[in-house]
Amino acid sequence: MQKFAPHRRRVLQLTAGAAAVGLASPALIGRARAAGSITVADPGGPFREAFSTAFYRPFEEATGNTVINVARDAEPTAQFKAIVETGSYTWDVCTLTISARDILAAQDLLDPIGFSHDDVPDLMPEAINEFWMGTDVYSTIKAFRTDILDKGPSTWAEFWDVEAFPGVRSLRQNPIDTLEQALMADGVAPADLYPLDVDRAFASLDKIKKHIAVWWSSGAQSTQLIQSGEVDMIPGWNARLQAAIDGGAPVALDWTEGLYSIEGWGLPKGGPRADLAREFVRFCSDPERQAAYTSVLSYGPTNLKAYEHIDAERAKILPTSPNNLSKMVIANSDWWAENRAEVSERFNTWLLS
Repeated sequence: MQKFAPHRRRVLQLTAGAAAVGLASPALIGRARAAGSITVADPGGPFREAFSTAFYRPFEEATGNTVINVARDAEPTAQFKAIVETGSYTWDVCTLTISARDILAAQDLLDPIGFSHDDVPDLMPEAINEFWMGTDVYSTIKAFRTDILDKGPSTWAEFWDVEAFPGVRSLRQNPIDTLEQALMADGVAPADLYPLDVDRAFASLDKIKKHIAVWWSSGAQSTQLIQSGEVDMIPGWNARLQAAIDGGAPVALDWTEGLYSIEGWGLPKGGPRADLAREFVRFCSDPERQAAYTSVLSYGPTNLKAYEHIDAERAKILPTSPNNLSKMVIANSDWWAENRAEVSERFNTWLLS
């Protein structure tokens, strides 16, 4: 198999300026207009608590408008499409990953958010385009048991080195992230990962396959595996691994050669409350508002000025703190959107072989 070339997408031009009424700085938003109501969809669980504290209740207090919160499906693109095509706007704003954003933008199912990076210059550049604003950064990193290993693997080459770093290992039962880890274990620099050399990745996975005790398939399972001590080292989503530490497990995290991605707000095209939804999204760009959710969620704010309002010890466990972010690269969602089906089929066949 040859390297897959990344899919070329139309570049989304950033909207110049925020001229529309209601897109002023969050601090300037007032109660002049008649109170309205928007429905905001998020993943539920800890997001509900964190975003209520950081965004929903403060927006209500600042504007006099009401925010109704609902939980969305784990993969909301089908729901999002149905909302637009039927005109039944049960949501006004919804959290979307980068890949979900690109799928919906390609189908012309998103409304512009009405402001650009120029309006919020402290926002990470990759966290905003015409149709979407990222609010939180999550990452895939390594964790290891400190009661078993004096020093855990830092690089993926070390994770693959079963002699220098003995212990029970786990990997994700999914080619996403796992192929990137295999390539870095084989010497590919993080900056040179894409387009992925799929043949080389599987050759690297062949070397570690017999040493993988468990292939995890959910975030909850990854937490349980490292927290219980069933495995000694594991890659996983940082918040899930942090949950094991918060639960008292002797676990350490390593951010070297991690992969990160971003989740944020998108608006369904043609929504009847789009202006108020845009006002809400802009409100969520505020650094103090983003700092507020980090006390509940160990995800990184996209407005890096938020770190002026985050305790230094808490900042150490967040993906976008300077020390952690500098060790990682952003995952290429375009490449996976183009190649996921074919690579997933090959990965599942490989697992059974």
